Amino acid sequence: MLKITNLHAKIGDKEILKGINLCVKAGEIHAIMGPNGAGKSTLAATLAGRDNLEVTSGSIIFQGEDILSLSPEERSWKGIFLGFQYPVDIPGLSNAAFMKAAINEHRQQQGLEPLSAASFLKMVKEKMAFVEMDSSFSSRAVNVGFSGGEKKRNEVFQMAMLDPRLAILDESDSGLDVDALRIVGTGVSKLHHPDNAAIVITHYQRLLDYIVPDFIHVLYKGRIIKTAGKELAMEIEERGYDWIINEEE
Repeated sequence: MLKITNLHAKIGDKEILKGINLCVKAGEIHAIMGPNGAGKSTLAATLAGRDNLEVTSGSIIFQGEDILSLSPEERSWKGIFLGFQYPVDIPGLSNAAFMKAAINEHRQQQGLEPLSAASFLKMVKEKMAFVEMDSSFSSRAVNVGFSGGEKKRNEVFQMAMLDPRLAILDESDSGLDVDALRIVGTGVSKLHHPDNAAIVITHYQRLLDYIVPDFIHVLYKGRIIKTAGKELAMEIEERGYDWIINEEE
């Protein structure tokens, strides 16, 4: 589904990614871990097509197509979803209106008719119940006045509505209490199926209690320096990153 080869990227004059190689197949969940400043969020932004960085070499092949020249919108239409570390507020635009516009734009790109009002409202009700959100949130402005946990739930709601082929979650556990972590983690896990994939970026093992990865990759100074199975997360929780970094150096 996704193949990243020798990916280098910089922000301004500073090179952040220094040769990322990663292959993600349909049905897999990959966790990216690493210390602050390792390049984890830059990798997520590069996959999503953020315009504040420059890819200097390498390739990103998604479902057989090189997507480096595509805009964030075009990548979204092809099935890439990015969950932000800090979801933004959008005053004046309700959750329902935002999602209706997004879904119908996706449907248009796929040659499908827009959803009817009745079908859309039924979907909203089902997906909000799925992430344990009160239906009143559909009429509220996107993320305005939401707690940190509510913002993250709202992103899982958006993910449930769009049903992406590849979900990239950039530290979705940041700032969550135990209950919100459970809802977000189990929600993402329930949305996973054999035809999609996920890249979960996190500092901590606790999210991986709910979203069980097939592979864990440790990112350090812009490169993946270790790949192992889910047991690596517990070892990092107990020993930190220094032992992995020392092995590399």
